[in-house]
Amino acid sequence: MKTSLRLLILVALTVLAADQVTKYLAVSRLTNALDGREGLSRVTGYFTEQNLDNNPPPEDGKYWVSRPYRLIEDYWHFRYVENPGAAWGMFASLPEVARRTFFHVVSVVALGFIFMMYRRTEPDQQLVRLALALITGGALGNFMDRLVRGYVIDFIDWHWRNQPGMRWPTFNVADAAIVVGVAFMLLDSLKVRRPGSVPASLTESPNP
Repeated sequence: MKTSLRLLILVALTVLAADQVTKYLAVSRLTNALDGREGLSRVTGYFTEQNLDNNPPPEDGKYWVSRPYRLIEDYWHFRYVENPGAAWGMFASLPEVARRTFFHVVSVVALGFIFMMYRRTEPDQQLVRLALALITGGALGNFMDRLVRGYVIDFIDWHWRNQPGMRWPTFNVADAAIVVGVAFMLLDSLKVRRPGSVPASLTESPNP
């Protein structure tokens, strides 16, 4: 069990680190919230600056969200978005206190359930363990956002030539890890498993 827990911790922390680093880069490159800061001040600014998206400009007239980046024109952009709800913005309209409480409780319960499932896996279920570790890391990444800010930072924008109905909801690395983890679990469920050995009592010839 100790070896399997190492996998969970290693993968989950790797996903968490990748998620937070890329979100820091999103704030740094896609907004001007950290402009003028240097060194450690930029990191602290990442955690302290709040509500950069669709906010009225401060008194100096600067907008925080100012620099979307087009990686592949018409298909893949980087665009800073704050999502106070779940996927597709669900529950975003709830009052802030109710929304925060709801997502905190759901996140803690989900993480506890994932850990329980992980402990019940068998040594040969490596794909399932990897999947659960990815989901754990993704859940922790978004949970950290909600604890610190009350919303999740999204920045990966996939769409098809800006056609109506052809835009995937903006997402982040944590979301991607969760989706990959779920896909791995589905793949594992489709694996052809060898039937167990037939009990000897069924193979013995019946008494005359």
